[in-house]
Formats: sequence, C-alpha cells, structure tokens
Amino acid sequence: MNNEEKRFNREEEDEEEESGRGREAWERTYADERSWESLQEDESGLLRPIDNKTLSHAQYRRRLRTATAARIQKGLIRYLYIIIDFSRAAAEMDYKPNRMVVVARQVEAFIREFFDQNPLSQIGLVILKDGVAHCLTDLGGSPEAHIKALMGKLGTSGDASLQNGLDLVRDLLNQIPSYGHREVLILYSALSTCDPGDILETIQKCKASKIRCSVIGLSAELYICKHLCQETGGMYFVALDEPHLRELVLEHAPPPPAIAEFAVANLIKMGFPQRAAEGVISICSCHKEAKIGGGYTCPRCKARICELPTECSICGLTLVSSPHLARSYHHLFPIRPFDDVSPSVLKDLYKLPKNCFGCQLSLLNPGNLPGPQVACPNCKQHFCLDCDIYIHESLHNCPGCESLRNSKTISDMEE
Repeated sequence: MNNEEKRFNREEEDEEEESGRGREAWERTYADERSWESLQEDESGLLRPIDNKTLSHAQYRRRLRTATAARIQKGLIRYLYIIIDFSRAAAEMDYKPNRMVVVARQVEAFIREFFDQNPLSQIGLVILKDGVAHCLTDLGGSPEAHIKALMGKLGTSGDASLQNGLDLVRDLLNQIPSYGHREVLILYSALSTCDPGDILETIQKCKASKIRCSVIGLSAELYICKHLCQETGGMYFVALDEPHLRELVLEHAPPPPAIAEFAVANLIKMGFPQRAAEGVISICSCHKEAKIGGGYTCPRCKARICELPTECSICGLTLVSSPHLARSYHHLFPIRPFDDVSPSVLKDLYKLPKNCFGCQLSLLNPGNLPGPQVACPNCKQHFCLDCDIYIHESLHNCPGCESLRNSKTISDMEE
C-alpha cells in the first residue's frame, strides 16, 4: 500500500512538472500572482469572475464621450517625436521581463495605430542613454522603418538627460512647416535627470516653439515632468501596470486639439502621384538606387518615390493619396456615441432585436436573456459591445445609417 501511494504521489509530481515546463520561472510567477484580483463578490456573497469585457467597454465609452463632447478643431498633420528612456532605469524588472522590452512593445503598437489614424503625419524616434540624446530615426511616414530601427537598438546604459532630449527635438521640430503640429511623447523610466544646464530655460524654449510635450512615467511622479507638461499643454500620467501603460500610450494616437496659433486656416500644396509602371527601371529618390517597377511618380518633378505619404526629396512637394485624406476626414466629423440600452427596455424581449446589426451575432445571454447592447441614436439599430468599439475606432461609419442612406438612394432612382 505504501509503495502504491509513493508511486501515485510521484506521478502527480511528474504531471505538475510537465504542466509548468512550458513556462519560464518568471512567467509562472507573473501568471500566478495577484490571481485574486480576477474575482469579485456578487449580491449573494458568492465569488465570480470579473466581467473584464464590460469594464473595458465602460472605460472606452467614457473616453469617447469626453473626446466628442465639443466640436474642437484638431491638428491632422502632426510631426511627433517619441523620446524613449533607455537608461539603466529601463532595465528594472517591475515590468516583465523588464521595462525596456515592455516599452519597445508598446511603442511598436503605438506606431502602427498612429499611422492608421493619422496617415498624413510623421514620426521620429529619439533615445536617451549615457546622458546623451540619440536621434534614432528622422521624421518619416514608414512604420516598418521606425520599428526595425527601434528593435535593432535595444539596450540600456547610463543615465537619462531630459534636457538633451528636449533640445534635440526642439532643433528638429523648428525646421518643419508652420502648418504642422509639433508634438513630443516621452516615455520616462528614471527617477532623475542628468542635465548639463538649466532645464527650465529649455522648457520655456519648447513653449515658445509651440511644442506640445506629454510624458508617461514608468516609476513615480516627477515634478520636472509635470511642470513640462503644464507649461507646454501636454498630458502627464504614471503607468500602474502594463495594460495601463498600453492604454496611456494609445490615447496619444488620435489627434489632440489644435493650439490657438495653429487653429487658423492654411492652404497646403499637395500632389497626388500616379503609380509607376511595373516594368520600368528608374532611380528611387528615397534610397538613391535603381529599382524595377512599382513606386510613384511626383507630378511636379517626375521623381520616383517608394511609398506614400511623404515629401518629395527633390522639389519638397507633399505627396499623398486620396484614401489618406479620406481616413483623416473622420477626426473632424466623428460618429456620435451610441446610447446604452436601458434595463427597462431590455425586459421587453419582443421589441428587442435578437442579433447585432453589425456582426449578426446573438445579443442574448445563456437562458435567452438580453445581454448588454447599444443603439445608434440616428438609425436606432442595436449593436453588440465589440461592434460599438470597432465602428468608432476603426470603421468610422455606422452600418445602420449607411444602409438607410443606400436604400433611400435606390428608391429615388426607381422613382
């Protein structure tokens, strides 16, 4: 009997080792710690999992109502520099596996989201390490080029100098056209800054240059960062964990309200280049090398470029395509937030649609009880929570309103 118990216990230990063998030690610790936070107590005193989907949707709705509360002019052509702190403080392991890896991952996601929402804008990367600011990439509209350069320079050393970073981006942003909106996003890990001079003078110079500086801290609140954001009209937050950091970073993807000096109307010369022939050999003005086929031809100087949007390196004309203008248009006229369906309406099952108008999935919970849903204030169609987020953040058109518009057009044609 003892031998059988020993063999049974040994088999249980082997199974536990096999189940945890797929993860590293720090991964198992990170997955298992604070597991009690995923539970909450209901009305009867029993524990049940937290409905994270409903909570995240409620946070999204609050941000959406704040963003669309008033019709505010926004800067659609943005020139943004991201300053990343890669000092020795970025090697801390309070974020798993460390701050540097987490920040690089969030910057990659932000760059893709930024160009999706701001196709006419440009981004540049600056790194702080060893008390010096290094310009990793110049202002450009290629997300892959920025991500490739960032992932190839991961490493931490020395101290961070906030003043050197601000001086560098101020000199670079002073060269952009007057109609461009100058912005700086700083991801700061250190608890101090090693500056060669008076940083307060640098902050005033940034304010005079109309540069909006925002800071996201990873450790604790710093007075100098808060003062920088207050003087330049930016936002300052300290991330609590990795999901909160991602939320704070992605909040800077939509265009912010325009500064009063930039709110005046400007006429901007733009060119709409045509796609070059596939079999033609020409010299690319971007990379200074011969390429076969593809690319675009500048309508003014006939130079070849690889991708849009960009500025022609020969004549300086801003080159875009019509879809880029269409994707920037929705920031000026956003869709109205959908209304939450009240509990009194949810009790009347006969008047409620059973399927979401967008994805056609069921709006009923198990037991044929109506689940959380929203309704468009114009067309009165009902949508699920996932479609609500997708329509306002990606599609930027209400399917119900578009279907009504198309049906009216067809009826007018028949008449």
